[in-house]
Amino acid sequence: MSSINELRRLRGSQRGARQQNKAAFFFLLPWFVGLFGITLGPMLASLYLSFTKYNLLQPPQFSGLDNWTRMLHDERLHQSLQVTFTYVLVSVPLQLALALGLALLMDKGVRGLAFYRSVFYLPSLIGGSVAIAVLWRTVFGTSGLVNKGLGLFGIHGQGWVSEPGTALSTLIVLNVWTFGAPMVIFLAGLRQIPTSLYEAAAVDGAKRWRQFRSITIPMLTPIIFFNLVLQIIHAFQTFTQAFVVSGGTGGPADSTLFYSLYLYQRGFGHFDMGYASALAWLLLLIVAVFTAINFWASKYWVFYDD
Repeated sequence: MSSINELRRLRGSQRGARQQNKAAFFFLLPWFVGLFGITLGPMLASLYLSFTKYNLLQPPQFSGLDNWTRMLHDERLHQSLQVTFTYVLVSVPLQLALALGLALLMDKGVRGLAFYRSVFYLPSLIGGSVAIAVLWRTVFGTSGLVNKGLGLFGIHGQGWVSEPGTALSTLIVLNVWTFGAPMVIFLAGLRQIPTSLYEAAAVDGAKRWRQFRSITIPMLTPIIFFNLVLQIIHAFQTFTQAFVVSGGTGGPADSTLFYSLYLYQRGFGHFDMGYASALAWLLLLIVAVFTAINFWASKYWVFYDD
């Protein structure tokens, strides 16, 4: 009799487990639909289109590696890569340095910390918007606020966004200005460093600069690494600012022709979707290589508690 009861309980528990699995699958169903219908599906479709000649009006025609070999002779692609690499390699370190510096200042017990933290975070929320890009183009224009400020000192300014030598610099400044997100993360990391380490270093006679080099930076290396990876990926995807400031042309003289902007021009300006798909996958490979290099190099400079 006891064995029969045990069997019934076992069957009941199995039915309950199956019902729970069904409920879990039901709640996960929207996520699976989004994964396969919005993410993986389009990715696989673009991978196929990268090997075709496709203009949106006619069916795709398989062209093999033509789109990929075409990149070797595309001078505007090479220019967009140069502009994008310059933007990433200059703006990201400057942005992280500014974010870390302000986080160190705010970690000293500033009055109204919550207010300043919110104000400094605001540029990260609106920095990628069309409105800020339009404002930036106006501020750095010929009669913009920057030139008016220089005029107070008798300096004759120029059209900063209309000169090939300075147009990219204005966008670098814009990206550096959106330092709020990494600053908040740095501030959270600073709050996790034990004060006992600084007290012990002070007893040993270490000055603030030595404490910063020997305690703060090593303890923050995981946070620095996290911010570095995220900001590099974000910088490679920059589009709105260059599109608005240059009017969608990447000018002047292709000085703001970011990779994503050139991809947009090929896909939606020339309806060369096959080539644009290949460009999209090349961007994915570039970002993946940078990310892999960062993870490989992290074992030499990132320190964890364990």
